[in-house]
Amino acid sequence: MTLADRYPLLHTPARWEWGGLDVQFSTELPPDDLVTNIHVICFVGDEIVLCRDSRGFWLVPGGTREGSESVRDCVIRELHEEAGAELVGPLHWFGAHHAVTDRPAPYRPWQPHPRKAWLWCTADVRLAGAPTNPDDAEQILEVRTFPLAEALDRAATDGPHMPELLTLAAELHRTR
Repeated sequence: MTLADRYPLLHTPARWEWGGLDVQFSTELPPDDLVTNIHVICFVGDEIVLCRDSRGFWLVPGGTREGSESVRDCVIRELHEEAGAELVGPLHWFGAHHAVTDRPAPYRPWQPHPRKAWLWCTADVRLAGAPTNPDDAEQILEVRTFPLAEALDRAATDGPHMPELLTLAAELHRTR
């Protein structure tokens, strides 16, 4: 049985209207120059870190890569900004949402256009403090760890694909 068979919703082409994006998840990692966003399914032991934003959505930490920022530097910055977290182990890349936008210009001038990718990874982290909540980012109100079953319910607020994405991440995390 393939991953697409086991996680059909995650692998179904989708439309992310908020960004004018047609997306498709794949375990094939994109070239570095297409990666515009990086998100980390963070683990503290066997629990998953989620961040509740000002809209009431439960998110995994991550966000938009800055111009000339490395993927690793983006991860470190986003973990600090959104979760007050620090890496305590290596990053493990496991997939990406490959996207094509119908917007007339890139979201940020340095980003590729119209093709781009959201990179997904897992990492063990330590919650070290409060999120820094920069003015131009999501405003995080709460950071907590949850057992997988509860994380699945909460993360569904951020999109119907999120429970399958977290399940896959937890499966891969257990095998490492």
